[in-house]
Amino acid sequence: MTLSLSTLSRGLRLSSPITKSPIFQVTSSYSSKVFSLPKGRPSTGVLYFSSSTVLNQDKMQARKIVITQHFQGAPKLSDFKLVEETLPALQDGEILCKAEWLTVDPYMRAASARLQAGDQMPGAQVAKVLKSRCADFPEGSQVVGNFGWRDLTVTKVPPKEKRGFDSLHAMPEMKGLPDSYALGCLGMPGNTAYFGLTRICEPKAGQTLVVSSAAGAVGSLVGQIGKIYNCQVIGYAGTDDKIQWLKSLGFDHAVNYKTTELPKTLKQYAPQGVDCYFDNVGGEFAFHVTRAMNPFGRIALCGAISSYNNDPRKPNLVPVDYVSMIYKNIRQEGFVVTRFAKDWFAGINQMRDWILEGKLKIEETKTIGFENMPQAFIELLEGKNTGKVVIQA
Repeated sequence: MTLSLSTLSRGLRLSSPITKSPIFQVTSSYSSKVFSLPKGRPSTGVLYFSSSTVLNQDKMQARKIVITQHFQGAPKLSDFKLVEETLPALQDGEILCKAEWLTVDPYMRAASARLQAGDQMPGAQVAKVLKSRCADFPEGSQVVGNFGWRDLTVTKVPPKEKRGFDSLHAMPEMKGLPDSYALGCLGMPGNTAYFGLTRICEPKAGQTLVVSSAAGAVGSLVGQIGKIYNCQVIGYAGTDDKIQWLKSLGFDHAVNYKTTELPKTLKQYAPQGVDCYFDNVGGEFAFHVTRAMNPFGRIALCGAISSYNNDPRKPNLVPVDYVSMIYKNIRQEGFVVTRFAKDWFAGINQMRDWILEGKLKIEETKTIGFENMPQAFIELLEGKNTGKVVIQA
């Protein structure tokens, strides 16, 4: 059988048992390859394609996922394309890396506006070094790199003083924790939660913290860090299952914003007012929380997922309670976590130690198969995940 690339992005669902190892052809504008069902794979259900690459004496083929056009509203599978490219020969100072874990994050929706058709989607990955011409990263070692949505990468290793979260760095000291955590609680989302709360919201014992999108990769950590700082924590999420999960994490109150009225719940659960608000959604939600804030309240403006799928040519008009902002001396501060670059690994180490001490609980939503990244991304923006979304290549 011949499979289209759109079929590849979803995986092939088999409706009848396979009695023999099937052989089928996958075609693209780059090449045509023949795959066979690996031993040990199920004979029914979803067939996922291996992330192994095709090698010959002259060249190596890598796969990457590009956009076919700018997203019109919510991304669709047809907005993505799986393509192949020939990798260059390895030069001195370079390494060849194979993706093991990849990530999809809400910021990618906003970042995609800067891409052109045919551009690769951005993002980080945990990768294993397959070949090396750099002594600092021997074959078999692991790295975290911003290589984007691709399964194989040849990259020049930057000088030691320039290695970091925005390029590549050696795998952090995980102390037995799962490798995928390096893309979540021990990576960018973890530091976003840690620095955004501790440096911008500056929580104090006994104060009230409100977290929107509280069941996501960042929000779920923010609420738990708030409890470490002895705050009263109120988290908002969009399903009853997520509400129960937030309660299991130690949130004092967890509220389904889709089935309640936000102003009433704030009066009910924060009768003394709100001191800190970690904003992951923006929009009208922020307006109501601002009105409930105490004098000298602090707002960490981390994300605006409520508006990411809006037409970028039209401004997002939302109400603002200027009176409360002014006369209550409320501070609202937007931030990108890269501003805390010099303390990056200190943040990762602190989050790791809290996990090992049992103070943070981690949940991941896992997708199997590199080619299924578009579907994982779409479901993330639809709010179908709990905790961090990771893709096992």
